[in-house]
Amino acid sequence: IVYKNCFLYVCMITKYNYARMFKNVFGSGFLVRTAHVILTWVITLILFLHDTDLRRQEETGELTLPVLFVLLVLVSVLLYFAVSLMDPGFVLSDDCDLQVKTRIPPPSHYIYILGTESIQTPFKLVVLLWGLYMAWSGFSHAPTWQLWLRTNGVLLGAAAAVAVLSLTVLLLLGSHLYLVSLNTTTWEFMSRHRISYLKHCGADENPFDRGTLRNLWSFFCIWEPVVWEHVYFKQGNDTI
Repeated sequence: IVYKNCFLYVCMITKYNYARMFKNVFGSGFLVRTAHVILTWVITLILFLHDTDLRRQEETGELTLPVLFVLLVLVSVLLYFAVSLMDPGFVLSDDCDLQVKTRIPPPSHYIYILGTESIQTPFKLVVLLWGLYMAWSGFSHAPTWQLWLRTNGVLLGAAAAVAVLSLTVLLLLGSHLYLVSLNTTTWEFMSRHRISYLKHCGADENPFDRGTLRNLWSFFCIWEPVVWEHVYFKQGNDTI
């Protein structure tokens, strides 16, 4: 019954998050999101306007890769909006019906769920690296540096922007994978001294760590809510 109620609660929270997402489209961060979307599609347009592999394939009627590239860009933008507009939050596990009505969470009982931010980075990285390769394929030769810069200046600027973004996303992906391998959250990793259930643990002790391989397997292959107390107290920790 508890898990059935929790499932209903998750559904209600999901609907609430989507309603809040559309409500806040023009709220805080609107200019940043707008600039991000404009930059993304401007770079995409530049890659198609210059003599890159994308344009050459489009001109010869080979539309598979160009269409796939545009779809990846679109998915990347949609995931970006989902991550930036939805409340990451957590799902409560006890007295779910009461919590839906009162919205008052208990102090320690909640369920971790896999958020959209978990899949946003790999999509993003694939399309950025692909875009960087396409930009490289579009550079044309010139007898002098001045003429080369004049001919390839716009494409060079797009490639530089994509390179910086690729490095940023690559570092984020690496940090996320590291946290996943430890089975910890960013909040737990950065502010463990402020979290009640971790204060009594040692500096290098993580009560949720079940080994690197098992942590990775649970994150990528077991898509289900996990009551954190079941993991925490299974490790033999004292009651909080």
